Formats: sequence, structure tokens, C-alpha cells
Amino acid sequence: QVQLVESGGGLVQAGGSLKLSCAASGSIVSMESMNWYRQDIGNERELVALISTGGEPIYADSVKGRFTISRDNGKNAFYLQMNSLKPEDTAVYYCNALVVCRPLYAPEYFWGQGTQVTVSS
Repeated sequence: QVQLVESGGGLVQAGGSLKLSCAASGSIVSMESMNWYRQDIGNERELVALISTGGEPIYADSVKGRFTISRDNGKNAFYLQMNSLKPEDTAVYYCNALVVCRPLYAPEYFWGQGTQVTVSS
């Protein structure tokens, strides 16, 4: 089994920055895709950013130029640096990863528990 634990959320003023972290633990062989989603009240969960093995990062149009996704393979962790935050970025942010894990060596998606990001105007 694999666990994803997020940290780094909080309250910030518009224009400020936050960095979210997602640490994976468990019977991990490799992490093939690492993704950040967010969901605000009344809205569907949306993909914010993703980074896959050997691929370029992909961002939602709403965060391009402001958010940066990165990974640390040695630590089985990935991050979301969020700059120039806006009130409309307020949401619960979830990390999600496609992980190859033992004993089956089959890829499976796992989710973190979510972390609240609130941007005040």
C-alpha cells in the first residue's frame, strides 16, 4: 500500500506564495505521474498541474506562469510552488500519483488527504 501526505497549505493574502509538498511512502517501485488537483465548494475537482516521467510539466491555463510543479525522485516527493496567488485559487488541493508498487508491480493511482489553501483579497 502507498500513502500520500500533503503539507504546506494555509492562509495567504492575494499576491503571496505558498509551496505544497506531497510525500509518498510505502511499497513504491516507481512514481510514473505526479499530479495536483484542487476542488472548491460547489465545483468539480480540477487538474492543476502534472508531471510525468520523462515528460514536460503541464498546467491548467488558470495557473500557467504562476504555479510550478516539481519532483524529487530520491525522496518520492513532489511539490507545487504557487506564486501570485489570487482569491480564485482558494480550494482544497489534493496530490495524486500513479505509482508502481509491490507486490504486483502494477500501476495504481493514489490520493492524498487534501490541504486547504485560502487566499484573501
